[in-house]
Amino acid sequence: MDKEEQQRPLDDENHNNSEDKKTDENLVENNLNADQKKEKKEITPEERIKELEDKLARTFAEMENQRRRFEKEKEDAFEYGGTSFAKEALNLIDNLERSKQVLENDEKLKNTEALNKILDHLNIINKDLISIFEKNNIKAIDCLNKKLDPNLHQAMMEIQDDQKEPGTIIQEIQKGFTIKDRLLRPSLVGVSRKSEDKNKESSKNKENKENK
Repeated sequence: MDKEEQQRPLDDENHNNSEDKKTDENLVENNLNADQKKEKKEITPEERIKELEDKLARTFAEMENQRRRFEKEKEDAFEYGGTSFAKEALNLIDNLERSKQVLENDEKLKNTEALNKILDHLNIINKDLISIFEKNNIKAIDCLNKKLDPNLHQAMMEIQDDQKEPGTIIQEIQKGFTIKDRLLRPSLVGVSRKSEDKNKESSKNKENKENK
């Protein structure tokens, strides 16, 4: 057998393998195309319309949410836009209170008619300011003899007082205010606490009750 005859079967075998491979690839490709066409055919016009309606509904919902956010921001700007100005204006009340304290503690002015007249005028100005604030929904926080509320009050000191429950506000250091339903600034306060002797006595009584 010559070399040409030996080479021919190998060439034929390679050719057949190549043809088989192409055939397999064509089958895979045809199957994929068939699946894609099938998927496209499965979406009916009604389903397509429903899909578009869903997208349109989501778009409208998002637009409505944005509109509501804008309205809320506009409302907040209108309702609370003067917060910074209100905080600055509160300094007027603070300065009036400080002025009254200075005058009341002045030994030369104590128990004089001049001091009484000045204090009367300062009180009138203070009441007028409070009235103006209240007309603009800025209200003073009533805190004395109430339990400490971290949302409205800030404790600055503890004061021994066995007549009050611990944590009761017994001194107002600086008046707090709200604007509408928001805190403008907290009340700076002093709160009551039991004396050391009372604490020991309470602990001893508690231990005695537990032992009985």
